[in-house]
Amino acid sequence: MKNTLTPGLYVIATPIGNARDITLRALDVLKEADLVLCEDTRVTSKLCAIHDIRTTLRPYHEHNAATERPKVIAKIEEGAIIALVSDAGTPLISDPGYKLVRDLVEAGLPVTTLPGASSVMAALTIAGLPTDRFLFAGFLPPKQAARRSALTELRDVRSTLVFLESPRRLAVCLADMDVALGERQVAVAREITKKFEEVRRGTTAELAVHYAEIDAPKGEVVIVVGPPGETDIMDETALQDMLRKAMEAHSLKDAVAAVTDATGMKRRDVYTRALELSKSDD
Repeated sequence: MKNTLTPGLYVIATPIGNARDITLRALDVLKEADLVLCEDTRVTSKLCAIHDIRTTLRPYHEHNAATERPKVIAKIEEGAIIALVSDAGTPLISDPGYKLVRDLVEAGLPVTTLPGASSVMAALTIAGLPTDRFLFAGFLPPKQAARRSALTELRDVRSTLVFLESPRRLAVCLADMDVALGERQVAVAREITKKFEEVRRGTTAELAVHYAEIDAPKGEVVIVVGPPGETDIMDETALQDMLRKAMEAHSLKDAVAAVTDATGMKRRDVYTRALELSKSDD
């Protein structure tokens, strides 16, 4: 069966939990490849053992990518068939590989994708939230100030938002979402496709309280946040103009109260904007 594939890089999605969630085509390429690049050979070797794949494995991760990348490109130039996998799911999605694909494309060398499992897409399909338009925002910063700042930038995005998060930070992350985004419908999916798969749905405030009251859950976590309601969105320029005029005539507290009453927005959201505006005007 060897050498029936065109030389190049094959980007292959692997299971996010259930080992049977891999395509027949992916299994064929993994068996036929000259080399499989993976984040952790210990993880990928388990998948290979289940499916009787004996291809050589080589680590390719953020710590060695700079030195390994030229070697991989050279091998493909010589006619090698190389597969790239992550520990779970689709490579390059919050995983190493982007620069390798970029350099191969620039060199005019073939790159092929073998689609399959993705925790992002899987969580979207079971969240029960709008899927016609979504933004994958990856992992949020671990520090609260930076996390709230990143979330504030996404507040007015008229799409469902998808995040990956550590179980240890789940409760505080949801609480920050409630502050920075305003109350939203949210779904927390974990252990997707595994025996103890769970999806918990509610508002950001409700789930923040729930996860604060229990031990940190186990397993990979995906947070899906519903889009803002139409009443939650106001043109940023119009809001700034309204706040400036109110702050010229009133104290910050009274200005926030007046704008809150006039717009129907949440007071804390107006207060956050007013603070940002007062600092920028100093």
